Amino acid sequence: MTPSIDTYINFANQLADESGQILRDYFRQPLTIHDKADMSPVTIADQKVEMQLRLLIGHTYPEHGIYGEEMGETAIDAEYVWVIDPIDGTKSFITGKPLFGTLIALLHHGKPILGVIDQPILRERWIGVKNLPTTLNGQGVTVRRCDDLSKAYLYATTPHMFTGQDTMRFGKVASEVKHPLYGADCYAYALLANGFVDLVIEADLSPYDYCALIPVIEQAGGIITDWQGQPLTLQSDGRVIAAGDKSVHQQALQILNSEI
Repeated sequence: MTPSIDTYINFANQLADESGQILRDYFRQPLTIHDKADMSPVTIADQKVEMQLRLLIGHTYPEHGIYGEEMGETAIDAEYVWVIDPIDGTKSFITGKPLFGTLIALLHHGKPILGVIDQPILRERWIGVKNLPTTLNGQGVTVRRCDDLSKAYLYATTPHMFTGQDTMRFGKVASEVKHPLYGADCYAYALLANGFVDLVIEADLSPYDYCALIPVIEQAGGIITDWQGQPLTLQSDGRVIAAGDKSVHQQALQILNSEI
């Protein structure tokens, strides 16, 4: 018998509890930092979290697939797949800034039905579940309305994540908003779900960077898509736009897809 969604929510909370304990033990402690093939940093904390979560998933749901940042894909054609980013924002983590997060998603037939953004230092946990309101530490949260790009607060992790013509396209959007801000990784999407941010635009993301964000944003009343306005999938190109208001989403999309 297929477990209820409440069972999956409880298990996702267990995974986040486990990851949080590990990350609190390592945060602002001396760490050996290694560079992966793409030159992004990785620490023992990233690896230890993913290993522990994989062990728990494998023991509890051996028939489920897993897609993690550090250890790759296992049975991702399964009916249910867990997508894990042990530390989204490793650069923030290693520099002592508590704006990183653990991302945990559950996909059913390739579509995210549950997403967790967990910030273990601030002890904040957003949970988005299909057909249920997004919560922060158990309390419902919603996006705010912002019907014009000129009123919007925009986040991106860094302007350096954009390349080629995408740099100019992002720059055009950034020049139209009220304030562009940088440096929050997944925490920016959490703030959008809470109604403090209006727009997040990023590029060069992987599924483990965005799958958990989808239910959190959508169930808070927002919208999150690729740069063509299409739903995000495991096959998306890594360019992501999220907004609290559909009007701002559409205005930003028009600029991102305009001729340079």
